[in-house]
Amino acid sequence: MTDLPLVEAFPMAPVAPMAATVDPDHFRSLMSTFPSGVAVVTTMGPDGRPRGMTCSSVCSVTLEPPTLLMCARRLSPTLHAMLKMAQFTVNLLHGRARATAELFASGAADRFERVRWRAAPGYGGPHLVEESHSVADCRVAGTVEMGDHVVVFGEVYGIERCAPAEPLLYGLRAYSSWYTGPEPS
Repeated sequence: MTDLPLVEAFPMAPVAPMAATVDPDHFRSLMSTFPSGVAVVTTMGPDGRPRGMTCSSVCSVTLEPPTLLMCARRLSPTLHAMLKMAQFTVNLLHGRARATAELFASGAADRFERVRWRAAPGYGGPHLVEESHSVADCRVAGTVEMGDHVVVFGEVYGIERCAPAEPLLYGLRAYSSWYTGPEPS
């Protein structure tokens, strides 16, 4: 196999003119049927204050180097701080952290006063250890603007396992958890 760039190896076919795009409500309805894990993405702002938001748009990209992506609204204060500081933390929430997911989705100004967190030199952002089953610290490796969102690629440079627990999931516009215990008899 040759090391051709992907574009040369698989050129894009010409695209026919397309009809109007799908209504945003229909698209939202479609995506609600695809459950995903729930994370709170955090960073420290240039002013030293913590920033954070709930995010269900997180996925792995590559193992070499270990990279994930997350998506944020273009106007998000957390996104702006994350890009300014060039680092962030992904706190993967456990099944009992629904209240934290809702709190960080609300945009409440006092959200960091209402949860326990810790920050230390070398962290990408605050760790929500009591609410997370795992935490990943990331350096911003790149961004792509798409519509009203920005895709942020984060190269993972630190991982902390907090406690074995089932992950918090979001789908069908509801929270749930993935039970990882023994099969019922």
